[in-house]
Amino acid sequence: MLKTLDFYIIKKVLGAYILSMLMIISIAIVIDITEKMDDFYNENLSFGYVVTEYYIHFVPYYVNLFSPLFTFISVIFITSKLAYNTEIIAMLAGGISFIRIIVPYMVSAAIIALFTFFIGGWVIPPGNEHRLNFESKHIDHIPVTSTLQNVQMMTAPGEIIYMERYDMTDSIGYRFSLDRFESKMLKMRGIARTIKYNSDSTWTLRNYLRRDFIGMRESAERGEELTLHIDMTPSDFFIAKNHQERMTNPELRHYIKHQEERGRAGLNIYKLEYQKRFAGPFGSFILAFIGVCVASRKVRGGTGLHMFIGLAMSVVYILCTLLSSIMTAQAGINPILAIWLPALIFACIGGVLYFKAQK
Repeated sequence: MLKTLDFYIIKKVLGAYILSMLMIISIAIVIDITEKMDDFYNENLSFGYVVTEYYIHFVPYYVNLFSPLFTFISVIFITSKLAYNTEIIAMLAGGISFIRIIVPYMVSAAIIALFTFFIGGWVIPPGNEHRLNFESKHIDHIPVTSTLQNVQMMTAPGEIIYMERYDMTDSIGYRFSLDRFESKMLKMRGIARTIKYNSDSTWTLRNYLRRDFIGMRESAERGEELTLHIDMTPSDFFIAKNHQERMTNPELRHYIKHQEERGRAGLNIYKLEYQKRFAGPFGSFILAFIGVCVASRKVRGGTGLHMFIGLAMSVVYILCTLLSSIMTAQAGINPILAIWLPALIFACIGGVLYFKAQK
C-alpha cells in the first residue's frame, strides 16, 4: 500500500518531470524556429499553419524521444534534494529499507512509461504523418513523386507481379504481368496492357491474356476486362520517408508480419522501430533506478554533482541507443538485440550501483 511519504515523492518526481520537459522542449522549439525561420519566410507560411501542421506534432515526438532523459533528470534532482536535506537518512533511520524508498520512484516511472508507451504507439504516428510531410515539402523541398518505374514484388508465396510503370494519380499500372508458381513450377501467367486498383485488394486488368499450365497442357484466355484479387495496394509501392514512424503499433505489427509472409527483405528498420516503442518506456524504469542509487548519498558538490553525473549517463544511454539503431539499419544486426542491449547494460550498472548505494 502506498503511504503519505510515497505520494509525496511521486508528486515531486512527476512535477520535476513536467518542469524539465517544459524547459527542454521550449529550448528545442526556440532552436528549431531559429534554424527554420528562413524556410518559413521563403515559403510564405503563416504562423497558424506552421503551428498546426508542424509544431503541434513536433512537441509530442520529442517529448517521447527524450522521456527517459526527463525521467532521469527529475529523479536525480528530487533524490539529491532529499539527500542534501538529510531526508534520506531520516527515512533509513526510521526503519524504511532502501529498496522500499525506491518503490515510489518505480511507481512514478510506471506512470511515465505508460504515458510514453501510449503516445508513442497511438498518438505520435498520425502526427508524424503531418510533421514529416511538412518537412519534406517546406524544409527539404523533396518533390512529390506520383510515378514509379519497374515495380516488382512478391504479393504472396509463389506469386510475383511486375509493372513497367505505375501512376499514383489515377491508380493505373502499365504493362502488367502476374506469375504464379507451385513447387517452382509455373502454373499461371497473366499479362495486361493496364491494371487499375479498385478497393479491398481487387484489381481490374484490361486487354489481358491469361495462360494456365496443367502438366504439359496449356489453356489460354484473352479478354477486354478481368477482375482479380491480388494481395497488394498502391501504398505498397510508394513508401514515404520514415514510413515506420507513421504507423501505430497495431499497423506496424501487421505490416511486419504481412511483409515477412511475402518474403520481403530490409524489414530491420521496421522491427527496430517496433522494439523501440517498448524499450523506450522500459528505459524509464532503468534510469529512475540508477538515479535513486546515484543521488541518494549526500556528497560534497550536492545537487550540481548529481545532476552532472545524471546528464552524463543519460547522454551515454541515448548515444548507445542511437548507435545500436544505426548498426541495425546499416549492418543488419538483429533489431531485438540492438535495441535491448543498451537497456540490459544499464540494468547491470544499476544493479552494481544499488549494492554500492547507501543502505
